Amino acid sequence: QYSPDSVAGADGEIDPTEVTFPGCSCRSSSCVVPECPCLRRGENYSSSLCLRLAEQEQHFSRPVFECNSLCQCGDGCQNRLVQRGLRLRLQVFRTERKGWGVRALEPVPRGGFVCEYAGEVLGSAEAHRRIRAQTPQDTNYIIAVREHLHDGRVMETFVDPTHIGNVGRFLNHSCEPNLFMVPVRVDSMVPKLALFAAADISAGEELSYDYSGRFHNLPGTSREHKPLEEENSLRKPCYCGSRTCASFLPWDSSLFSTP
Repeated sequence: QYSPDSVAGADGEIDPTEVTFPGCSCRSSSCVVPECPCLRRGENYSSSLCLRLAEQEQHFSRPVFECNSLCQCGDGCQNRLVQRGLRLRLQVFRTERKGWGVRALEPVPRGGFVCEYAGEVLGSAEAHRRIRAQTPQDTNYIIAVREHLHDGRVMETFVDPTHIGNVGRFLNHSCEPNLFMVPVRVDSMVPKLALFAAADISAGEELSYDYSGRFHNLPGTSREHKPLEEENSLRKPCYCGSRTCASFLPWDSSLFSTP
């Protein structure tokens, strides 16, 4: 079932549509710093509606908070980007060795928003149950995003587009990707998993991101590790073809253990 936005999972534990953030009282058509409290919370977009990438090189990247449904600013506010959804022309196509893939039918500038990875937002217990129920032959669409906070806490978000999702589920992994994922918050602490261009992308180029989160993240923040020999039977080969290809898709054994 196609859904442009994430929905509450079958476990009913998390509702991504719930509005819990207060809105700004900005009266201008487009909010500006430092007047807007939404913009003061974290990273902002540039005038060309691209994510500012300079902060990604800092020790910690700043969060992104867009204006929400309770804000007084207009729908044309510069701080409303990911919530508007897909605006680019993308094409799902059959690749030679990787199954389905996605390519851009128009150029995408560096920092430009491409699409959201949408699906069922699950609680930890249901996400682990679904992952453990999979066989090595099953296609795994469930993504686990871990945000490392400055005080040492880790926030986890699980999204499963297996049965309900959008075009993001067809994006392939690459060890040298041209996209990277950023959690973007609009109405609540449940983030939208937004994919942005890591470099200028040409029309016709296949879109990909690093499933492990290595790209644009500090080393060691991923739980990926060198698996035991008996775990190799569960791993899937990587066919990205990049010079730095790791031969296998990213692996996180903690998702297969009891939470």
